[in-house]
Amino acid sequence: MWTYIGKRLLATIPILLGLSVVVFGMMALIPGDPATAILGSYATPENVARLNRQLGLDRSLVEQYLTWLGNLAQGDMGRSYTLNRPVADEVFERFGATLVLAGASLLLCSALGLVAGIAAAVRQFGWTDRIVTFLVLVGISTPSFWLGLLLIMLFAVQLKWLPASGMFAIYGGGDLPDLLAHLALPAVTLAVVATAVIARLTRAAMLEVLRQDYIRTARAKGVSERRVVYRHAFKAALVAVIPVIGIQAGFVLGGAVYIETVFQWPGIGRMLVTAISTRDLLLVQGGVLVVAASYVLFNLLADVAQTVVDPRLR
Repeated sequence: MWTYIGKRLLATIPILLGLSVVVFGMMALIPGDPATAILGSYATPENVARLNRQLGLDRSLVEQYLTWLGNLAQGDMGRSYTLNRPVADEVFERFGATLVLAGASLLLCSALGLVAGIAAAVRQFGWTDRIVTFLVLVGISTPSFWLGLLLIMLFAVQLKWLPASGMFAIYGGGDLPDLLAHLALPAVTLAVVATAVIARLTRAAMLEVLRQDYIRTARAKGVSERRVVYRHAFKAALVAVIPVIGIQAGFVLGGAVYIETVFQWPGIGRMLVTAISTRDLLLVQGGVLVVAASYVLFNLLADVAQTVVDPRLR
């Protein structure tokens, strides 16, 4: 198992390198000059040229990339132009807030998706199956940012039950209940699409398992239906569902970019939007690289969990 994990971790190195090249190249294609954006009204040709020399932006793109890559190998992501602080400090500070949001959304969508998928499969063609199928179609078809605005209008503006933005209250708060209140709307918004996907695939996996001969044999021997469903069928279906949950973890991280913007959540997604608009190259590269590495790690954990559930995969 440890050899397998080591090989998978080594395989992520070229993936992250390729991603860094793509991100660096795309940022270079964005119109505008970072020095001009930083200087603002003081952006005279002399000041822009001086700042470009100080930041190393007067060198070729290849030289800039290799310099950044060499510093990264030493654990240095560089210094943010606009924030005037180390990129690593800003990225990991923001990433903690993103993990709170993404983790809550992933737990929510996994629990709801598994329960809904099992209920729909056990009662195939019944009212439960029809309702779950309808809700799955609605969930997959609903844009998350639009749903977030609707939830803000209903629960924050009209009913005034939950706060509309931020991670904690501006005045007071700061405790766990305050965090949960601010987390409710963005976590639900981010979890809707992932819940629908997990429910749909869980239903399909359960239906396939419930048709197997050993399930019929267990029922013929008088095993209770609850034991058949949860002890035998669900465990077998979980092998096919775990990789889907791993993929949805990446979706949740990616969706955090616009959900954090809608709810003003102080995470890495909102940071990336601001960094792209100001052309803060090092901040964008550091943020994207951390998100990509987390996505790879989530998929690795999903693969390991799959082998634990089904030892035959080892």
